[in-house]
Amino acid sequence: MLFSYPFCVFAGTLLCRSMEELLQSNMFATHAIAAAGSVAIGTALVHPFDTLKTLSQVSSVSSKGFAAQQFLHGVRYVSGNLGVYSGLGWSVFGRVPGLAARYGVFELLSAFYKDGREDNYVYVSEALFAGIAGGALESFVNSPFELFKLRAQVSSAFPIPNSTSDATRLSTSPVIGRLLPGYMANKNAWDNTLGLLSTLRTKHPNMIGALKEYPWLMTGSGKPPSICDVKRPSDIISLEGWQAFWRGLRAGLARDCIFGGIFFASWQFIHIAMLDWKAVEMDPPPRFFEEVGPVSPLASSLAAGVSGSIAAAISHCFDTAKTRSQCTVIPKYISMERSLLKWQLPGQRFERITGIHPADRNILLRGLWLRMARCGIGSFAIVGGYYFAVDHLMPK
Repeated sequence: MLFSYPFCVFAGTLLCRSMEELLQSNMFATHAIAAAGSVAIGTALVHPFDTLKTLSQVSSVSSKGFAAQQFLHGVRYVSGNLGVYSGLGWSVFGRVPGLAARYGVFELLSAFYKDGREDNYVYVSEALFAGIAGGALESFVNSPFELFKLRAQVSSAFPIPNSTSDATRLSTSPVIGRLLPGYMANKNAWDNTLGLLSTLRTKHPNMIGALKEYPWLMTGSGKPPSICDVKRPSDIISLEGWQAFWRGLRAGLARDCIFGGIFFASWQFIHIAMLDWKAVEMDPPPRFFEEVGPVSPLASSLAAGVSGSIAAAISHCFDTAKTRSQCTVIPKYISMERSLLKWQLPGQRFERITGIHPADRNILLRGLWLRMARCGIGSFAIVGGYYFAVDHLMPK
């Protein structure tokens, strides 16, 4: 322990000096700007696909009658032509740190794998495990922003119901108005509740008004609030609590871990295949991949796009489970009640572990082609935009 403190001070001094030199050379800032800009442009380019995918996943219509034109028409009717870009800001704010976490963890683990090897080489299995680790961190970082984005997208296509008018809000109890935004009380349900579940006196002067003050009666006496009324961060915190930011984390972890692992493993496999194809025409044959030289930026971007589509297809069922979970409004007192009663998640063991609701078994593949197009085009645009920006920003 006596030698650890001087060593840490020495290592920290070297790290600070190297970071200062890196910042002075503008290399770090250039790559950061190029990466952030490419992620923002790529996310904006494919955001309409993401909006239509989300609407198809949360819709209650059958898959046989699904058509992207129907949701596109609904978005235009409610929010105009720019409605397909609803939630774009939240998506960009979440994708920049999320992809930074995914690629950062992958690069760190790749450097660890390649350390001490004569050839600068990463096996496909190593890329798979590094991608899984990067996807896990990305899921945790991006989950709150994805919740805000998703509810903004749904609100752009579904109009606010008439039950949330000002007259209805004024006739509702103040406690209900604060805890359940957009809540609509059902008078018949209140009448049937009189004298059954109350500890109040039978001859209470205002029985209905007093019953409305009981928060444990709210969900059984009317229509639950719509996500159109609970889409702002302040509304989510007041009604559902901070834990709602990471709702559907199980399904999100399964989705992003599978996506990250398959994405980097496929990309590494295609990259090695392109290097082998390039090395066939070389004489003498190269001993290491470094002697072959790098592939072109266009080829690397195409490989990333194909890998993104493959990874999206394999992990799509977990994306549907997470999307439908985040579109459910669960007040925090109900979550507390479930934790106190040790409420068990429904479904089989695999479904409970991965966060898939058994009622969603038949719709897990809804919006598959839209997500494949979104991930494929988005990966191609992000990687290609990064190469293009670095090539033009870095000094020759």
